[in-house]
Amino acid sequence: MASFSFGAGNMAKLLSLPLYGVGRLATMVIPRTRDEWVFGCGAGIGDGALELYEYARAHSDAPMCWAVTTAQQARVAAARGIPTVRARSLRGFWRTARARVIVLTHGFGDVSRYAITGAMVVQLWHGIPLKRLGLDSPETMRVALLPRVKVLHRIISSMYRAAASRISLLSAASPLAQERLRSAFGLPEGRVVVTGEPRVDALSRGSAEERHAHGRAVIAARIGPLPSEHPRFVLYAPTWRDGDPDPAAPSPAQWARILEMLRDYDAVILVRAHPMSGREYAPRTEGASGRVRNLGSGLIHDITPALPGIDVLVTDYSSLAFDVGLNETPVVYLAPDVARYGARRGFYGSYDDIAGGDYATDWDEAIAQLAAILADDVTWRERTERSKALSARVHTYRDGRNTERVYDTVVAALADEDAQWAAKRDSRQGAK
Repeated sequence: MASFSFGAGNMAKLLSLPLYGVGRLATMVIPRTRDEWVFGCGAGIGDGALELYEYARAHSDAPMCWAVTTAQQARVAAARGIPTVRARSLRGFWRTARARVIVLTHGFGDVSRYAITGAMVVQLWHGIPLKRLGLDSPETMRVALLPRVKVLHRIISSMYRAAASRISLLSAASPLAQERLRSAFGLPEGRVVVTGEPRVDALSRGSAEERHAHGRAVIAARIGPLPSEHPRFVLYAPTWRDGDPDPAAPSPAQWARILEMLRDYDAVILVRAHPMSGREYAPRTEGASGRVRNLGSGLIHDITPALPGIDVLVTDYSSLAFDVGLNETPVVYLAPDVARYGARRGFYGSYDDIAGGDYATDWDEAIAQLAAILADDVTWRERTERSKALSARVHTYRDGRNTERVYDTVVAALADEDAQWAAKRDSRQGAK
């Protein structure tokens, strides 16, 4: 996927203002159905949208389809038996404009962004906020070419707030996440509901042993032959920096030390660049192919089902640090640019609240921490306890039923809408 930045995205929104106006007029005259659902996900066929689609399809006869943006997404959906429509087509506009329920994970561009108004919009989001989002971060309001023009910032902020006001329901993992999401989207109390996140239900179903075995099988199926029978998997997942390169990308000398550590402890490092970064990591080191594997979004677009198969996570600001805690997976935090990133994007709370005061600032420190975790049971247990405690702070539910709670909330809201509509109809008829 090509690199994306907030500046470029916001400039595109400004240039698309006439289309938003046309879409608004169209949704005023196109009647919505009483039961149709349209799903979309910025990361492909997966995430919380897929969990909710499968649950809703099993419990409802309502017509449902998935808005896709690429041919690859269409193929994945077809393999799952999911009806699709091209999000950027006229038919995609029509289906979105007719849908009563629209399910998103990223933004309105998951479907036909100009046909949202008037639907019940269910925003499942795609991670517990650590870095500031939306209205809480000036970085997300930046405009390419004209980053310091304040009037444009105000226009983008007003557009963002107006768009977010169309969200009917936003699922939250916990009261802590609920507070952050309400602030980031500018939503009133009652629209952000603590249901748990559908996307992490896979991390709570079955036994720990079953999840671990399934996760390893998912990984092995994507990366091919392993260097040994049962290597441990280390996932490196740096977050997106609005188009900027990852400052922690290993140097050739650091790659050599990483490989030495991996061989010493029979481990494989799985490198997952952020889907929007457009970046792949390719160590130019002899012997790297067996121990360093790409696990980017081109190989596995939804990483969540694979997470129970991970033995250690290395990340900086990714919400994966919250997710792996559901399976008590130890985390090494590698963040060389905390001060700069915090000043530009901002954090909810302090980074030390999440990572502790011993986070690594370069790969040499990260290698030492990884080696200690892989070599020493005491260190392993200490790190797993830290991961478990973090999970307890941010995930209210661990029963694998988050999707069910979201679905029940949506159905109840639809029933309430129907009751209000019927009451108004009866009132009008009584007045006659």
